Amino acid sequence: MDSPIHDLKGLFDQLGMESSEKAIDDFIASHSPMPDDKKLIDAEFWTPQQAGFLKEQLREDADWARVVDDLNLRMHQVH
Repeated sequence: MDSPIHDLKGLFDQLGMESSEKAIDDFIASHSPMPDDKKLIDAEFWTPQQAGFLKEQLREDADWARVVDDLNLRMHQVH
C-alpha cells in the first residue's frame, strides 16, 4: 500500500491553521529566518498540540515527516 502524499496546505490544515497559499507564505515570512540552533518543533509560535503533532511525526518518521522537514527548511531560509 502506498503512503499518502501530503503537502504544506494539508499540514497547515492538520495543524488547524489557515492553509491558503498566501497564508502559508505569510506565516513563513513572519516567522523566518529561524536561528540555525532553533528547531522548528521547539519554536514558540506553536501551540502545545501543534508542537506535539510535529514532534510525533518526526520521531516516528510518519507520513507527515517529509512535509515537516520541508517546512523546517523553508523556515530557516532567508526570504
